[in-house]
Amino acid sequence: MSPDTPSGTSSAEQSWTPRLIFSLASIVLLLEMLTLSYLMISMSLPSISAHFHTAQGAWLLTVFLLVGAVSSPLLGKLGDLYGKRKVMLGCIAMSAIGSLLCALAANFAMMLVGRALAGFLPPCVFLGYSLIRDVFPPKVIGLAVSIATSGLGLIAIPAPFFAGWLIDNSGFRGIFWVLAAGSVLFGCMIAASTEESSVRVRSRIDVLGAVLLGAGIGGVFVALSLGPSWGWSATSTLVYLFGGLVLIIAWAVSAGMIREPLLELRVLRRRPILLITLSSACCYGCATTLALLLPMMIMTPGALGLGYGFGVSAKGYALYQTPFGLMVVVGGALVGVLMGRRVRPRPLLLLGALLLAAAFALVAFEHHDRLLLLVFSAMAGTGTGFAYGATPNLLIEAVPPQLQASTASVVNVAQSVMSAALPVIAFAVLNNSFIATLPGGSHGAILYTEKGFQVAFLIGAAAGVIGAVLALALPRRIQQIVVSDAGEVEGTASVVAH
Repeated sequence: MSPDTPSGTSSAEQSWTPRLIFSLASIVLLLEMLTLSYLMISMSLPSISAHFHTAQGAWLLTVFLLVGAVSSPLLGKLGDLYGKRKVMLGCIAMSAIGSLLCALAANFAMMLVGRALAGFLPPCVFLGYSLIRDVFPPKVIGLAVSIATSGLGLIAIPAPFFAGWLIDNSGFRGIFWVLAAGSVLFGCMIAASTEESSVRVRSRIDVLGAVLLGAGIGGVFVALSLGPSWGWSATSTLVYLFGGLVLIIAWAVSAGMIREPLLELRVLRRRPILLITLSSACCYGCATTLALLLPMMIMTPGALGLGYGFGVSAKGYALYQTPFGLMVVVGGALVGVLMGRRVRPRPLLLLGALLLAAAFALVAFEHHDRLLLLVFSAMAGTGTGFAYGATPNLLIEAVPPQLQASTASVVNVAQSVMSAALPVIAFAVLNNSFIATLPGGSHGAILYTEKGFQVAFLIGAAAGVIGAVLALALPRRIQQIVVSDAGEVEGTASVVAH
């Protein structure tokens, strides 16, 4: 690590300046755009799927999350080697190009390429926090990071209405023009206001690990997505499925053989960390799956006689999205309040998973009443907020500071992969057995039977139940990893987590 003082902290007494405020605002706006991107894609999925006559719309989010998950560890190391600001601006540029491709896409394949490039935006979250830590004055770092973190929730209420208005008035291409323009604007603001970090860490880049992991997960996902149309016993399906599994196994083997792997898997040998990782991943997968299934069900015209749907516009759907986004923020805040009163994070993660499971199960069997759907959406949002807030606090209890960065990267990848995988599984089931056949055609859109949506929501409920069981299996007394001065794992220390 460079002994030089970071350029933004040359004076220990330095406090807020107009440039620092502008820098923080630029970073916060960029992170807000990431949240807006998730909302816009989920709300525009029905119109995109109808326009391109595809049943693979879930891949618009899957490929985005997959690229973000696999690239994050590599980009983190590149930031340590060459500067976090440079890497962050490069990610923003790639995201802008990806959104531009989506706005101009003539076919669904071009749309997927654009979304893959846009997947370089999620790593900007940890790059932004790291940059704040490196270049902001010590006196304001805590407040700056808090503002950047809480800022992610400010967009929860107005964003669905803005996204709905944009989709209804400009079509789905309008959201990608906005995302491309926002990337360029906020990238320029960061370039003009934020200095480069002087912190440098020598590190090896595990490119082979990234290729093996990304290709392996991608192969399995392709098999799950296209298996219904290819046939589950078709050669192409089996090649992608087993080829992907072989690549994933090869990655795991390589990770145990090299000194600085893409992901430090040794932390998963500890039972509490493994359980925290898998439980939180199930919750994250539930949240993403709900964001894709709910708009498709609610925005389908009820006049088609499928047994569901209200035929609302994208702007009308915002009413159903708002309780979810609002309660994610409230649930996360409640975690902080309850932990301040000595409530441990373990039961909060358990409660979050149970709320998600209950919300999915209720929507599966009761989706004809608008008011009840609002309640179920709020219930799922609360569960998601509990899971989001409890997970990092559990990791803090289970892992010492020396290993928190490497552990967080493993957990983040697991959460992203599950967020990408669960929708693929749900839509694979829908496309395999539950495509609706309507008299006179389906008006260009791929529609599903009511039974299909019930099964899809029950898949989400099962994931929530699994997450709850894993959270319940967490030991009441967590054995925190103890690390020696040389960085080696020595043993454990008890931390009460009941």
